[in-house]
Amino acid sequence: MAARAAEAGRYTLTPARRALLDTIRYAEGTWKGGSPDGYRVLYGGGLFEGLERHPEITVHRRYTSAAAGAYQFLPSTWQAVSRQLGLSSFAPHHQDQAALHLIERRGALDLFDRAGLTADVMARLAPEWASLPAHHGGSYYGQPVKTRQELVAFYRSALERHQGAG
Repeated sequence: MAARAAEAGRYTLTPARRALLDTIRYAEGTWKGGSPDGYRVLYGGGLFEGLERHPEITVHRRYTSAAAGAYQFLPSTWQAVSRQLGLSSFAPHHQDQAALHLIERRGALDLFDRAGLTADVMARLAPEWASLPAHHGGSYYGQPVKTRQELVAFYRSALERHQGAG
């Protein structure tokens, strides 16, 4: 039992947290209808093979980035967080744990657990995920963002789906 708990990770995946993670994936363009392929997305939308490690593939599009995975982790972010959490691969459950760690590090996890997906939660996460709106409604980095209303609607739908799943 302890081994299973350790493998599950430090952060409990409640229906609300699963819905939040889905919403970040939606905003980042890696939702892919909930398909596991979303965990293998490179910046720009291409897919990489294997989930043993971060692919560290730099893509040149409108911007240049080596972001990858469901939450578009930069290689340096992934290396630091995976070391802190003792993650041994780039597997979906490890990506989820790393994303929750980044949410906590931005001071948004407890706030989210108490209040849900508020404008303040999104603004706290905007420096981590460029597709989330800052307090002014635009991107923290000047990139395209989803609107708060669109994200809240997606979140509510995801929450209903996860609550219905048990």
